[in-house]
Amino acid sequence: MILHSLQLGETGQPFVILHGFLGMADNWKTLGRQWNEDGFQVHILDQRNHGRSFHSEEFSYELMAQDLKDYCDHHRLNNIYLLGHSMGGKVAMKAAQLFPELIEKLIIADIAPKTYAPHHSDIINALQSVDFSKISSRKEADQVLSQRITDFGTRQFLLKSLYRVNKDTYGWRFNLEVLGNSQSMIGVHESTDIAVQIPTLFIRGGNSGYILDTDKMLIDHAFAKAELKTIPNAGHWLHAEQPQLFYQFVNEFVK
Repeated sequence: MILHSLQLGETGQPFVILHGFLGMADNWKTLGRQWNEDGFQVHILDQRNHGRSFHSEEFSYELMAQDLKDYCDHHRLNNIYLLGHSMGGKVAMKAAQLFPELIEKLIIADIAPKTYAPHHSDIINALQSVDFSKISSRKEADQVLSQRITDFGTRQFLLKSLYRVNKDTYGWRFNLEVLGNSQSMIGVHESTDIAVQIPTLFIRGGNSGYILDTDKMLIDHAFAKAELKTIPNAGHWLHAEQPQLFYQFVNEFVK
């Protein structure tokens, strides 16, 4: 099966974007339009078990990297610029290991080539607490989430995946059961002894703890042509908190 995507532009260098855990293509629409206006053919993918893409009991970074390869083969995309955020960055790193010939330049947003301890349980529990037999509006879903998630921005991010299953019922676009059961693998990184030779830009949020100063050694070991840039006053959702600086850093790298 081929992943669902938001496609912007018919011609130009292919620029492929992979969202993070519990996200969807819509999260990157604004920046995607900017890159399309710059002349890129932009493909913003919904990854498996997210957005409008297919649901599957199988969920691993190797499978998601293969999903990306299948998508590019289907759409005849070569020499792509590949950007991945968080979980999407993990998929992009795995794709760079498995299919280096596919990628011309690589951008990894706020994730390092290392294993992270599971840390999404609070959000998964909050999402599981929403009983759709008792929910008749987006506002009511937000009220249930707010009992466990106090941050407004996080709730709005999650509610982007709320949709009407039919005229009487809401649901989540992501496959909550599979993603909830896959929390332990979300943070996994499988290292190799062969460094990726693709030019790679790592961008981290200055207020985020996902890429530490000490991780630079890991980055240099895994990616021979890597550079690291920091966006001040930004956390893990650095592209949403400082979109213009994020856009500037990416453009300086790809051009």
